[in-house]
Amino acid sequence: MTDPGMNDRGMGDRVRLGVVVGVHGVRGLVRIKSFTGQPEDIAAYGPVSDEAGARTWRLTVTGQAKGVLLARLEGVDDRTAAEALKGTPLCVPRSALPPMDDEETFYHADLIGLTVRRADDTVFGRVTAVHDFGAGDMLEVRPHEAGPPDEPPDEARTVAQTVMVPFTRTVVPRVDLPGACLWVADLPGLLDPSPPGGEPLPPEAGEGATDD
Repeated sequence: MTDPGMNDRGMGDRVRLGVVVGVHGVRGLVRIKSFTGQPEDIAAYGPVSDEAGARTWRLTVTGQAKGVLLARLEGVDDRTAAEALKGTPLCVPRSALPPMDDEETFYHADLIGLTVRRADDTVFGRVTAVHDFGAGDMLEVRPHEAGPPDEPPDEARTVAQTVMVPFTRTVVPRVDLPGACLWVADLPGLLDPSPPGGEPLPPEAGEGATDD
């Protein structure tokens, strides 16, 4: 149901492929955390820009170090200019990405940041990551205290634990990208980080999506 090519939230018509997390040396190289399936593919979709599209750079990957990419952004020629970009998201237009095969497939970027609602429409939390541990996609969800159905999650009410939700049609029957929400089914223990008595999910909850 998802494409692993991206795994951070897109913003409007722009999709975030990575973020500048630091600098390397004195000649303007930056350290980038890449959100693409293969980290170096951040350079495969053309020039990158900030989220507003106000600044654009050609990006050249020069190496890797300690889990990040080392890269040059065209026009960034010294350490001072590179340091000024720390924390800057690197984005491309959504039109630069390959089209999805069908409406049931999503980029990870489309899912991260979505509000998670229970079947009764109350807010449960927000998707913070998408993982594939080998048995299918799992949504990592950070819970919030319950609020009215139309109230967005409040970061001040966020609780510490996260829960893993299988991203299958059985468990997540509806995704509304324009509304930035998804709904999870009312399954025993699904949204409980530590369910009392350890009541397991129904076997079908972890199965892959099937056609209606």
